[in-house]
Amino acid sequence: MTCFVSHTSVDCRNAYELSEFWRELLAYEMDVDDPNEPGHEECAIHDPQSGHVILFLEVPDAKAVKNRIHFDLRPRDGVTRDEEVQRVLTLGATQVEDCRGIHGTGTGWVVLADPEGNEFCILRSPHEVEAGGAEQADAGQGA
Repeated sequence: MTCFVSHTSVDCRNAYELSEFWRELLAYEMDVDDPNEPGHEECAIHDPQSGHVILFLEVPDAKAVKNRIHFDLRPRDGVTRDEEVQRVLTLGATQVEDCRGIHGTGTGWVVLADPEGNEFCILRSPHEVEAGGAEQADAGQGA
């Protein structure tokens, strides 16, 4: 007998605002029969391709330390890592650390934080990995 991940939960101060940031970043959707609205203490978004769900839950505590778990994201649709970093910054993310080129030219990732300070990484796109090799030099190294 085994388990599977039902959804990923993110504790936050404002579930609606953070779900909107991540919905735009990931091109996820909300449930049209139960849409997220300002003031909701729980807001879910899902990937229309895979079904993966992220649930944002309001908690009274402020984020105090570095994440113990984080998302490593790869750009879709032929977008490069650097193009995606620029797009995500315009959505309201902040850059925490720049690890581009850490293992040589064309490698690395960028550590960003969402509006509540949760760190995540933008890795090279699948096309960049295929063209440049060294996929393991990007995976699992960030935030």
